[in-house]
Amino acid sequence: MIVLKATQEKVLSVLQSVAGIVERRHTLPVLANVLIRRNGPQVQFTTSDLEIQIRTTADFDGDPGTFATTVGARKLIDILRTMPADQTVSLESSQNKLTLKGGKSRFTLQTLPAEDFPLVQEAASFGPAFSVPQKTLKDLLQQVSFAMAVHDIRYYLNGILFVAEGKQLSLVATDGHRLAFASAKLEVEVPRQEVILPRKTVLEMQRLLSDAEGAIEMQFAANQARFSFGGMEFVTKLVEGKFPDYNRVIPKNHRNQVILGRAPLLASLQRTAILTSEKFKGVRLNIEPGVLRVASNNAEQEEALDELDVDYGGDAIEIGFNVTYLIDALANMDQDMVRIELQDANSSALVTNPENAAFKYVVMPMRI
Repeated sequence: MIVLKATQEKVLSVLQSVAGIVERRHTLPVLANVLIRRNGPQVQFTTSDLEIQIRTTADFDGDPGTFATTVGARKLIDILRTMPADQTVSLESSQNKLTLKGGKSRFTLQTLPAEDFPLVQEAASFGPAFSVPQKTLKDLLQQVSFAMAVHDIRYYLNGILFVAEGKQLSLVATDGHRLAFASAKLEVEVPRQEVILPRKTVLEMQRLLSDAEGAIEMQFAANQARFSFGGMEFVTKLVEGKFPDYNRVIPKNHRNQVILGRAPLLASLQRTAILTSEKFKGVRLNIEPGVLRVASNNAEQEEALDELDVDYGGDAIEIGFNVTYLIDALANMDQDMVRIELQDANSSALVTNPENAAFKYVVMPMRI
């Protein structure tokens, strides 16, 4: 039976859209496979790692009827990548094997039964659905995802907090040393819902979301979230646990503030970071009326000093930061100017976008 027939480009792009979560090594061999299910003209592709499940459906030529099997996802993609984009390829099934044909090439691949593929048990009841443009969610994720923790023992920090309330969707990420907050308006009012999406889900969503027109629909349940966009359905487990109260972390009423160019500040920090130690990424910011100095040194007694002219008339403050935390934030912002609010050498700094109050970044000082 011809399961599907199309150009290499089409088959490859559909497979790549679902294969990001597939682990090469897994306790269950079938999880290295993609579930391919044909029903009439439509072919459905599903992958899972038991916590995340991605499914997409597309129309393909092939024999009519219904058919389902699973085959190694990475192998199939690796083979397809070696073929020309405009070449017509086909997947044919016979005797528990799938044969991939294209031009004069043929590859026979082992399959595992479709009924052995463990589909994620979807939650019985989800909250109300709401949607935002794909580009909006992609931008929100970019603005906060760099502040997620990596392998933190406080597992609830290894992800992003989604808060939907009224007509606002807010995303928050923190690793305990810094916190990023971004929000966007919703078309419809929704009751308050708060969930933590795991790190792997966030990274996969960033890979899949596009700047193209089109919305992404979201629904949250007690232990699951479901996203639908561009013909794809994405179901993921949530992180259990209580996320820190981010409103208490975001400083209010800092009395000193400076607005300066984002690109010059980023370049200055990148320069001075070169002479920080590998383990100790500290830089000193010295701000006084009219000037901001950025300084660093290392164990070899090398020093860097950079100065920026700024429009500032507040207190003279010397404060230390992990330079990586500042660079991460500035590199993930895209506006021309940035506002930094400071209180003193021991209080966290607030970095915001002067043109958009929906983004806030808090970074703790470090002793230098």
